[in-house]
Amino acid sequence: MKFSPPKLALMLVAAALSWGSVMAQEATIRKNLNERLPNLPKIDEVSKTPMNGLFEIRMGNEVMYSDADGNFLIQGALIDVRQRRNLTEERVDKLTAIGFDQLPLKSAFTQVRGNGKRKLAVFADPNCGFCKRFEKDLQKLDNVTIYHFLYPILGEDSRTKSKNVWCAKDKAKVWNDWMIWGTLPPNANCDTSAIDTIVAFGQKNRITGTPLLLFADGTRVPGAVPMAQVEKILADLK
Repeated sequence: MKFSPPKLALMLVAAALSWGSVMAQEATIRKNLNERLPNLPKIDEVSKTPMNGLFEIRMGNEVMYSDADGNFLIQGALIDVRQRRNLTEERVDKLTAIGFDQLPLKSAFTQVRGNGKRKLAVFADPNCGFCKRFEKDLQKLDNVTIYHFLYPILGEDSRTKSKNVWCAKDKAKVWNDWMIWGTLPPNANCDTSAIDTIVAFGQKNRITGTPLLLFADGTRVPGAVPMAQVEKILADLK
């Protein structure tokens, strides 16, 4: 479609005015929120939402909402009831997604089942009851490479067990023996800086609970979810 020069000029002027209005509105929201809430974390981004008059305020990976003047701040989920979508959850999932190329894979140990073509990363604490339940279910998964990240966040004993697993000759076997059958990892000593790397990575990426699952497309799923859900996500990645 072609536009005449005058019409095109008017469209460009309108776009510029609209952009200027958006920038001014963003500046107003930032100014008022910063002045009224001096302890508010640094605002990284202000953007429109699908709801008229409501703006997303992004601070790192945290999302809140404001009116156009920064007079009100809302904390909670924005739900699109027509499409039955949790827009806040979708946005946070996107912000916190971790690609496989970002993972410290050298600090993980792996289990390969079947052809190993599918990829799954699991952050787990050896003393986490939900992790143990999930590990038992995980035995049913085939044609997958599982990257295990030892993430001891439940205390010093978790770190000791993680150290003994990491220093074992057959890490995967010792891990399964403990998580599935309850056989304590034998004492072992070696360089455990890999565990420190994983903990630092988890803290940086706000991994606050276990188990946490990461898929090849960056999808991040917390908790001991049903294996049917894991299978569906892996299937959708094909």
